[in-house]
Amino acid sequence: MSIVIADDHAVVRSGFSMILNFQEDMEVVATAADGIEAYKMVARHHPDLLIMDLSMPPGENGLIATGKIKEDFPDTKILILTMHDDEEYLFNVLKSGASGYMLKNAPDEELLHAIRTIRRGGTYIHPKMTTSLVREFVKADHTMAPDDPYELLSKRELEILPLVAKGYGNKEIAEMLYISVKTVEAHKAKIMEKLGLKSRPELVEFALRKKLLNF
Repeated sequence: MSIVIADDHAVVRSGFSMILNFQEDMEVVATAADGIEAYKMVARHHPDLLIMDLSMPPGENGLIATGKIKEDFPDTKILILTMHDDEEYLFNVLKSGASGYMLKNAPDEELLHAIRTIRRGGTYIHPKMTTSLVREFVKADHTMAPDDPYELLSKRELEILPLVAKGYGNKEIAEMLYISVKTVEAHKAKIMEKLGLKSRPELVEFALRKKLLNF
């Protein structure tokens, strides 16, 4: 199984490469330090699997790269390896086309199990995150819309809403939450759509009504 590893820490890339190359059925064919380089390595080697960290500053992050790579190279499976045990990250990763999501503090045996599960055509989700996944499916199956559109907002959108209302720019919010500017812009658009708002003044008024502006 040919594998590309993308992580912004050289020691992590070296460590994973050593573990995987020791396996008879795996070979690391390239490594990358950010999402842009990961895309280039996938384009060059067409690996069976890309193991990618979500947060790789200052280059393109893993979530954005996942969407681009899956669109252009659908045969390459992607396993996200991250420190974030956040359900919002999990759902966005799965929507982007990744085949697996596991935490960096997992033991080596779990990483190998995840890789082989994906190779067999399965999807691997870190056990700690399966409860969140089930809860989201149950929520999605609930046909009645909430009376308050505020309840439609995701955890990440609830973080971004007051920051936007307080006047922080996209770049400032991205730096605060350790996400990309594009991700902030996407969340802002979803917030406006879910709340039925057309302008920032309307958003500020909404935030005031909800008592979200505790400076």
